Amino acid sequence: MVTGAGGALGSELVARLTPPDAPSAGWASGGVVAVTRAELDVTDPVAVRDAVHGGLGSGDGPAVLLNASAFTAVDRAETDPEAAADAWAVNAEAPGLLAAACAEVGATMVHVSTDYVLGPLPGGARRPLEPDDPVGPEGVYARSKLAGEERVRAALPGAHQIVRTAWVYGPTGANFVRTIARLARERDTLTVVDDQHGSPTWAGDLADGLLALARSAAPPGTRHAAGGGATTWCGLARAVLEEMGADPSRVRPCDTASFPRPAPRPAWSVLSDASWRAAGLAPLPPWRDALHAAVVRHPDLLPD
Repeated sequence: MVTGAGGALGSELVARLTPPDAPSAGWASGGVVAVTRAELDVTDPVAVRDAVHGGLGSGDGPAVLLNASAFTAVDRAETDPEAAADAWAVNAEAPGLLAAACAEVGATMVHVSTDYVLGPLPGGARRPLEPDDPVGPEGVYARSKLAGEERVRAALPGAHQIVRTAWVYGPTGANFVRTIARLARERDTLTVVDDQHGSPTWAGDLADGLLALARSAAPPGTRHAAGGGATTWCGLARAVLEEMGADPSRVRPCDTASFPRPAPRPAWSVLSDASWRAAGLAPLPPWRDALHAAVVRHPDLLPD
């Protein structure tokens, strides 16, 4: 079962699981159920329990539930009380509801979390972050995602897989890659933050990794999975211009203080893949290779 099937990650999971002749939404075929937020309100306890218990329409629950539902409007969650409530409902309460329902039917839950839950390393150290590094969420979004992790662990202590990822972009909806490409066609120069470091992650690669994890015999736990290597937002923007055949020097660096946003962003969110490899799973491809492959497969990432 896939929840959040209409989002950037969910749509990539669905693309890998959908039979060619399946309906476009709400389908149940080939042993898989995929539901969008419109089809299943993951914040409704009764709806969640009914959906998970209904399983494949036969009255049996799923063996694995992949939860790709998330509220990701991080800035709006800081400035709009209604959005903050939605963030808490979707990111904190809903995972707990889904996990409780999975416990009732004996299902494993693969839950996607974020680098935002992690705090800075002691002494300002900079190395790839491990799952057992200190948490230190700042802002509504980050706190809600950490609460979601905690509720999944509590409800499914022996049958959960929590996967933290970072800087995800996909083939659907608004994302950093598409935004930079659009702005590059509208402006001579762009100014982009160059002091936040992370691991850009193509949603298709993450989907492949999550499915490999779901099919593995890995013990329950928390793991990190993101694109290999690291860059800054400025570095990613310059790579986008390279893919467009444009001059990357048109992207000019700035610091975070020069581009204030309502929600705090981690200055360092480079994720280690050691926990992923220790589970016998193949690391996600290097972020730069993944960007090129994504653009080749989805040219609409670089809109005209």
